[in-house]
Amino acid sequence: MADVSHTRGDIASHPDVSEMRDRYDRVLGGRDVTLLDGPVFLLGLYCAASPWILHYTTSQPPLVTHNLIMGIAIGLLALGFTRAPERMYGLSWAFCALGVWMIIAPWIVGDSPDAGVVVNNIIIGALAVLLGLLCAGTAARSTTRS
Repeated sequence: MADVSHTRGDIASHPDVSEMRDRYDRVLGGRDVTLLDGPVFLLGLYCAASPWILHYTTSQPPLVTHNLIMGIAIGLLALGFTRAPERMYGLSWAFCALGVWMIIAPWIVGDSPDAGVVVNNIIIGALAVLLGLLCAGTAARSTTRS
């Protein structure tokens, strides 16, 4: 019977080791922002659920729909950041714009919003701007290194 056992050797002797290391560095190079994907997704989830959490579904129907759509959009951005980071982190600035829109939306979309609704959207918007700036800064740093 033939000896089919595989011995583990050092990869340094592999003929394509430099190419494999370069490819590994390219694949992992843009993933410095991985820690931000989760909070961005959670922010989108909270934004979508906030009308029911804060119970303003009857007093502000347009803001309910608005926050649901914005929460889904933020969640989709987070999933895009996770699935295709090299293409999606350019949208970090758009995420900042969504945050600014969330801050001003209660007065534009809503109808005489109360303080709780306004504070909720300001917090969501400020966190979106902050996370967007962090994503954009980290993405810019990772592209200048490669």
